[in-house]
Amino acid sequence: MSNMIPLESKIYIAGHNGMVGSACWRALEAKGYKNIIGFSSKDLDLRDQRVVYEMLEREMPDAIIDAAAKAGGILANSSYPYEFIIDNMLIQNNLIKAAHELDIKKFIFLGSSCIYPKKAPQPLKEEYLLTGPLEDTNQWYAIAKISGVKLIEALREQYDRDYVSLMPTNLYGPGDNYDLETSHVLPALIRKFHEAKEKNKNEVILWGSGTPKREFLHVDDLANAVVFALENKLDESLYNVGSGEEISIKALADLIKSIISFDGKIEWDSNKPDGTLRKLLDSSIFQSISDWKPKINLEDGIKSTYKNYYD
Repeated sequence: MSNMIPLESKIYIAGHNGMVGSACWRALEAKGYKNIIGFSSKDLDLRDQRVVYEMLEREMPDAIIDAAAKAGGILANSSYPYEFIIDNMLIQNNLIKAAHELDIKKFIFLGSSCIYPKKAPQPLKEEYLLTGPLEDTNQWYAIAKISGVKLIEALREQYDRDYVSLMPTNLYGPGDNYDLETSHVLPALIRKFHEAKEKNKNEVILWGSGTPKREFLHVDDLANAVVFALENKLDESLYNVGSGEEISIKALADLIKSIISFDGKIEWDSNKPDGTLRKLLDSSIFQSISDWKPKINLEDGIKSTYKNYYD
């Protein structure tokens, strides 16, 4: 399986300023890679096919890590369905198409566990893809990412490309998005409890019932999985990457409330949607072919993430 690339290889990280991209950058630097490149969205619009092709033709990286995406939680998905489909499809299609046409040897496409059907058996296996309807609240993002997964699969089958898709579970960590309009649940909870504490509020109102369960993975653990995929030729086109542990949103809220030392109470607004009730990944295939295991437990990860947010 091993096909380790030289440390002097040029590696382009799309979305290198985001939470996932910056974690991949840190992980690669820690391994000794010295020729990592990235471009800000101000300098390079990944939705523009011509400029993406021209950049890749000019730089000719040995490998591409696609960590660029328009992402967000339930509110963002439901508010901007068109942008969540079109922007994500343009970004991934431009990168993957140009990589193939320019004969770039390695491509790692990063998606999300939301690609799996809403009512698929738990834990979610890779084989469950496209076996049922998606969760309504994030179907727009999911459809875009599914098309990326199938594009990678098609290139492997037709052209024997060493391209692979990694589907992480819910991610968190330094560099997360704390905008309450577009953030995911964990950073949103951190911000809500922190601001409630700062303003001496006596309660925090949260969406839904608190009963759904979620699996979380620290972004630095995902980055180490990306490095493994970069350094090895993998047999399958799609791999799940998760922690294997899940927690209810209510328990997560209680944990974050405790870490932040907020003394007020939690009120649940049951008029707001819960989203998928459960979304646990089966990551056994990736773990069976790699030496990768998550190293950061949830409580420690939230403490360090909150310190990063607070500082």
